[in-house]
Amino acid sequence: MLTVRSLTHRYGDVTVLTAPDFALVPGEHAVLLGPSGSGKTTLLHILAGILPPSAGEVLLGADNLYAPRRDDRWRAARIGVVPQKLHLVGALSALDNLRMAQALAGTPDDAAAKALLSQLGLGAHMLKRPAQLSLGQQQRCAIARAVANRPRLLLADEPTSALDTANATVAIDLLVATADACGATLVVATHDERVRARLARLISLQAPAPASVAA
Repeated sequence: MLTVRSLTHRYGDVTVLTAPDFALVPGEHAVLLGPSGSGKTTLLHILAGILPPSAGEVLLGADNLYAPRRDDRWRAARIGVVPQKLHLVGALSALDNLRMAQALAGTPDDAAAKALLSQLGLGAHMLKRPAQLSLGQQQRCAIARAVANRPRLLLADEPTSALDTANATVAIDLLVATADACGATLVVATHDERVRARLARLISLQAPAPASVAA
């Protein structure tokens, strides 16, 4: 279970995130919705274990992500992330991008990496570098990399922001199907109302109120 309690984040005196308390059971799908400036990406980074919150706690099962703060191997084995900018390693093939994710978690499995790429329609392209793939193929590769270690939590940041309706549908279908295949809890951060109808649970963020200025 993913549990978030009393979570806030500040930069100096400026509050950039005040998150509602919520809990998601294994396999549940949720959309993180809110206007620009509401802290969606900040919350996703906190859930990914890479940005310690200013206050509050995040639990993955019984494990607190920040008490103590978990190392890269721990996170890589349990949390998969599809960033808005896909950040595929350009010098590596699609297959080697997955191998790198597995190596970070300490769970190399070449057969599983190849099977996953084939499952996502990249079997004939696994030795190509990202620049040789279409945008849709790059997205599938990023999703495959995120789930290469069968994570308990799958996070996606604005996966439809640059897509038309047809391709946005394909992207969300793929995320949901892939999360279901490995039993992962899925959280998608977006401002895209098209995504809201596809995921069962809504977590709504509001932009923090501007700090008052003393007269």
